[in-house]
Amino acid sequence: MFVIEKILASIEEFNKYRSPEANARLISFDKSIIKIEFTGPFCRTCGFYDYFDDLRIIFEEMGLKTEITLIEETEDGAIVDFKLKNT
Repeated sequence: MFVIEKILASIEEFNKYRSPEANARLISFDKSIIKIEFTGPFCRTCGFYDYFDDLRIIFEEMGLKTEITLIEETEDGAIVDFKLKNT
């Protein structure tokens, strides 16, 4: 499976269990940075950042080792950069 296929499958898996409370959408992917938009009515006071880590864990289960390198909070959620590590 190609990297982009693993990314899309991971997002689909995340949305399967987290939507409609939290939704992930691929914004862009280059050779090492995966940019994901998270939106939804999720609670911002408790566990907000846990959603990002949940997707990171799903990436890992798909064979993509990543680390979160940037979180930009937005009015509707956040845009998060995941950096691929040695995949």
